[in-house]
Amino acid sequence: MKIIIGLGNPSREYAGTRHNVGFSVIYNISDYYNIKVDTKKHKALIGKGVIEGEKVILAMPQTYMNLSGESVRELVDYYKCDNTDIIVIYDDISLDVGRIRIRKKGSAGGHNGIKNIIAHLGTDVFDRIKVGVGEKPSRMDLADYVLGKFSKEEQPIIRDAADTARCAIADILKEDADYAMNKYN
Repeated sequence: MKIIIGLGNPSREYAGTRHNVGFSVIYNISDYYNIKVDTKKHKALIGKGVIEGEKVILAMPQTYMNLSGESVRELVDYYKCDNTDIIVIYDDISLDVGRIRIRKKGSAGGHNGIKNIIAHLGTDVFDRIKVGVGEKPSRMDLADYVLGKFSKEEQPIIRDAADTARCAIADILKEDADYAMNKYN
C-alpha cells in the first residue's frame, strides 16, 4: 500500500493558490481514478482506491501546511507503513510554473510543510514530487506569493502539471521512483 499525500491549506480561501498545488494534484488523481477523497481521518481528508494494481490512500492533510507532519505521522502509524511507502506532492518556488521534479530524499529546501514532515518522520527519505509554482518576484513577500492564485495564463500550465504529476505517480507505482525520475526530471 502507498499513501499519496498532497500538501496544501484547508478552506476555500486557499483553493487555487500556489501553496495548494499538492491538493490540486490529489483532486486530479481522484477524478481520474474515481477515488472519492471525502473521509475525515488522521487530521486529513482521505480516500482509498487502486492505481496501477496498487492499493493507495489519497490524503490531503487538514492541519495547514506548516503542521502537515502531524497528519503524515498519523497516516504512517495507522496504516503501518514506513517512509518508503509515501509519496508527497507539494509546491516548489525554485521550479518554473508547471515543471515537476521527482526526488527520493532531500532537505526541506525552505518548505515548512516538508520540514514538519521530516521532523515527524525522523527522516528525509521519502518519495516526493515537487510542482513548480515559479519564483517569487523580488518585491513580494514569500507568504503573499505562495498564498496567491495563479494568473489566467498560468492556470492551463498548472492543470497540465497536475496531469503530468498524476502520470508520474502511476509510473512510480508501476515501476519505481528511479524510473519516474529518469522519465520526468
